[in-house]
Amino acid sequence: MLARGSQLLDPAGVGNKFARLESMRRAGFPVPALFCLTADAFDAAVADLGLTAPSAGAQGRIDLAAVREWSEAAATAVTSRVVPAEFADRALAEFEELIGADGLAAVRACVVPAPGEPGEDDVNDPFAGMSDSFLYVPRGDLLSRIAQCWASAYKPEAVLYRLRRGGDPLAARVAVGVQRMVLGVRSFVVFTRDPRDGSDHTVIAAAHGIGEGVVQEKADVDHFFVDRSGAVRAEVVDKRRMVGAPTDGRELSVLDVPDHLARRPVLTDEQVDRIVSVARRVERHFDGPQDIEGTITGDGELFVVQARPMVSPSDDGGDLFVPWSNHNVTESYPGVSCALTYTVARVFYRLIFTDVYRRMGVAEASLRGNIHHLERMVGLLDGRVFYRLDAWQALHSRMPGFELIRGWWEVGMGLAGNASGPPRRREHWWRIVRAAPLLARRLARHPGEVRAFLRWWDTTAAAAGEHIDSCGPDDLVRYYRRLWAQVGVHWGVTLTNSVHTILVNMALDALLRRWAGQCDRELALGLLSGGPENRSLAALRSAVDLAERIGREPALRERVLDADQSARLWDDIVAGRHGRALAHAAVEHLRRYGDRAAGDLKLEQPTPRQRPWMVLDMVRPLVHQDRTVAGSRAEERAIRDRAERALRDGCPSAVRRGIIHALAAAQRYCMKVREDTRFCRTELFGLSRRVFYRLGDALADAGHIDDAGDVIDLAADEVLGAFEGTLPGSTLRGLVAIRRADRLYYETLPDPEPRQVTAAGIALAVPRPLVPPTQDGDDDVLRGLGSCGGVVRARAKVVLEPTTPPEQCRDRILIARQTDPGWLFLMTVAKGLVVERGTLLSHTAITGRQLGVPTVVAVPAATSRIPDGAWVELDGSAGTVRLLNSPDHQDDDDRVDHAGRVA
Repeated sequence: MLARGSQLLDPAGVGNKFARLESMRRAGFPVPALFCLTADAFDAAVADLGLTAPSAGAQGRIDLAAVREWSEAAATAVTSRVVPAEFADRALAEFEELIGADGLAAVRACVVPAPGEPGEDDVNDPFAGMSDSFLYVPRGDLLSRIAQCWASAYKPEAVLYRLRRGGDPLAARVAVGVQRMVLGVRSFVVFTRDPRDGSDHTVIAAAHGIGEGVVQEKADVDHFFVDRSGAVRAEVVDKRRMVGAPTDGRELSVLDVPDHLARRPVLTDEQVDRIVSVARRVERHFDGPQDIEGTITGDGELFVVQARPMVSPSDDGGDLFVPWSNHNVTESYPGVSCALTYTVARVFYRLIFTDVYRRMGVAEASLRGNIHHLERMVGLLDGRVFYRLDAWQALHSRMPGFELIRGWWEVGMGLAGNASGPPRRREHWWRIVRAAPLLARRLARHPGEVRAFLRWWDTTAAAAGEHIDSCGPDDLVRYYRRLWAQVGVHWGVTLTNSVHTILVNMALDALLRRWAGQCDRELALGLLSGGPENRSLAALRSAVDLAERIGREPALRERVLDADQSARLWDDIVAGRHGRALAHAAVEHLRRYGDRAAGDLKLEQPTPRQRPWMVLDMVRPLVHQDRTVAGSRAEERAIRDRAERALRDGCPSAVRRGIIHALAAAQRYCMKVREDTRFCRTELFGLSRRVFYRLGDALADAGHIDDAGDVIDLAADEVLGAFEGTLPGSTLRGLVAIRRADRLYYETLPDPEPRQVTAAGIALAVPRPLVPPTQDGDDDVLRGLGSCGGVVRARAKVVLEPTTPPEQCRDRILIARQTDPGWLFLMTVAKGLVVERGTLLSHTAITGRQLGVPTVVAVPAATSRIPDGAWVELDGSAGTVRLLNSPDHQDDDDRVDHAGRVA
C-alpha cells in the first residue's frame, strides 16, 4: 500500500497526478523524488467508519446546509483516527530514506479514478478532486498531514461537485504523495496554450516566493506571453506581496517583496526560455496542452512539481469561460450592428461553413454532432459581432489538413503573432498525409467550381432585382427562403478558395526563401501585384472612369466638388443634362455596383442602391486627385516589373523562376477569386436589404411598426415570421423599442478590446493579442506586417467610421482599425494604409497591393497611438510606422518610390 519507483506509474493505485510526475521523472524531467500511499491505504483507513452518502435532497435539489454538515462530520471522523501503524511505520521510514530525517516534504492528495468516476487531473475532468496539499512538512507532522489529505475526500465543495455530476461522494478514493520539498525563491505556472482561447502561445504567470502565491492569487504576479517564434511580451507589475515558508510551523506566510525586486521582472529572459523549453517538452511527452507548476531555487535550478492537462471547452454547454475575438470580423461588421444584420450574419456563417466543411471532407455525422457549434460561430457582445473561438476551434479541427494552415488561421483570428503555427505532432503529420489527395483533388477542381459559382450567382442576381420590386410580401418571403437555401449549397466554394490561397502562399514563400534567398516580403508582394482585375477593383475603376469624364467638363467638375449639390446634381446627370455618355456611365455604374459602400454588409447602412447620389460622394476625391484608370494599371504593372527584375537577379535558374512565376500566378488568381466572391457577398446582402425593407414597408402599412426602417431592430426570423405565421406573441413595435434602446446605448460605449472572455454572459476584457515586440525599444515606432512596399511621409488621418468623407483622406496616411471593400474610395485617395488588424491575405493587404499604396496591417492600437493629423512615415516593406515629431517633416509629404528611397 506504499508505492515507489515503477509502482508509481499505475494511476489506478496512486492517481493521475503522481503517475504523471513519475512518468516525467523517468523521462528525464527535473521532478523531485516522491513516494505514495496508495488508494488501498485510504480504503483500509476509512473502512470501518460506517459513512453513508448524503441525501441529494427533495426532487433532486441539493440541500447545501446538509451537505456541509455531512462533510464536516466525515472529515472530522477521518482526521480523528490514528494512521494505522502498518502505514505509519513504512511512511516514516520512507521519509527518512528519500528526504532525510531533518528534511521537509510537500504532501499532496489526489483522487484516484474509480470505475465510472472521474479522477483528479484526468484529461476530461482535471478539477474533479479538489483535494488538499501541505508544504514544508517536517517528519514530525507527516502522519497528521496524511490524515488531512485523506479527509479532503470529504471537503464540502468536493462532495457538492460530485453530487451535482450525479456521482457518489463515497466513491472517492485518495492517494497521498510525499515529495521532497524544493526551497524555491521564485515560482511559476505555465500554460502551453493560452488558457483564454486555446491559441498557440505559451503563457507564464510568475511570482517571487513559492507557487501557492501564484495558484492562490496571494502574490503579485508578472505575466509572460511567448509565441511559437520565441517572441516574448512581458506584463510586469509593481510587486509588493509574495508567499513564503510558514512562520508558525503551520500556515504559509505572506511576505513583503524586497524593494530591489519589486519593479524588476520575476524571470530573466534566460529563465523564460528554459521554462518554455521544458513546458513544450512536457506537452509533447503527454501529447496535449498542459498546465504546469514549477519553481526555481536560489542557485538557479528549475524543478517541475506538477503537470496536469489543460481544461478544454466542454461540449455540454457548461463552459465557465467562453473566448471571443472580433479581430477580423470587424472588417465585415464594424462597430455596433443591428439585430437584423446580426441574425442574417449568423445564418450566413452557419450555412457557408456547413458547406465548406462538407466540401473539405468532414463527415455528415460529424457535422450533425457539431450543429451546436455551427449555430454559435458568432455572437453579439455589447452590440458588436464577435467570433466564438471555441466553436471555431472545434469545427476547424475536424477539417482534414487543417494542421497545415492552423498558423495562418490563428494569425487571421488575432491569436498569434506569426503564421508559423505549432510544431506538428506525429498524428498531425499522418492526418496531413491522408488529407493530401483530397486537397490535391479539390485544388484541381477549384477553377471549374469557381466558374460554376459565378455563373450561378450572376444569373441569380440579374433576375432578382425586378422580381424583388414587383412581387408581394408572401412571394418575397418565399424568394428569400429559396435564395438562402441555395446559398447553403453553393457558397462553400468561396471558402475553399481561402484554403487554397493559404497553401499556395506557403509554397511561394518557402521557394522564394530557398531559391531566391529573399527573406523580406517586398519581392513576394511585388510578384502578387498587377493580377487580373477583380470585381471590387472594377467598381473602383468604374468610379475613376466617372471622375475622368467629369473632369473634362470644368463647370461640372466644380459642381461635383460642392458636396451640398450631390442629390440635385445626380438627377441632372442621369437625366442627360451633362451628356448621354456620362448619363449612361452613371446609370451603368449604379446598376452594377450600387450595393458597394462602406459597411455594406450591415443592413442598417444605406448604399447607393437606396441613395444614388452617394456615387458622387465617392467620386468627388477622385475628381480632385485627377486619378486615371490607365495610370492605376500602369502603376500596378511597374511594381510587378521591378519584382520580376529582382527575381531574375536573385534566382538565375529559369526552371525555378518558372515554378515561382506559376505559384505567383496561382496566388494572384486565388486573390482575384477572393475579391470577386466578396463582391458577390456584397450583392447577396444588398438583395437581402431590399427584401427586408420591402417587407418593412408592408409591416408599416399594416400598422405593426412605425416605419419601414424599424426592421433593422428586428431579428430576421421575426420579420419573416410575421408573414409566415410563426412569430411568437410579442408585438413587433415593442420589440423594436427595446432593441433600439439597446442599440443606442451600445453606441455610447467605447469600442471593446478585440479579445473578450464571457462568464455567465458577462463580457470581461482581456489583454490584446500577442504582437511582435518592438526590437529597438523606440516608442515612436509601431510595427506590423508589411503588405505593400514603399515608403511614404504624410499626415495621419484616423478613421473610426467608414462614413468619413473620402475628401478628408486625400493625400493622408489612413489609420483604421480595419477596412472592408466599401472603404475602397477612402483607400484609393490615401497615400498609405495602416490598420490594426488583418493578415497578408486580408482585404486591406490585397487592395493595397492592387492600388500600389504602401500598406501595413496588424499594427496594434494604431488608432489610439497615432494622433489624428500627426506626421508619420510608413514603410510598407519593413512593416513599420514611425511618428515624426519634428516640424521639419512638414514639407516632406511626397510619395516615395517602392524601393524605399525618399523622392
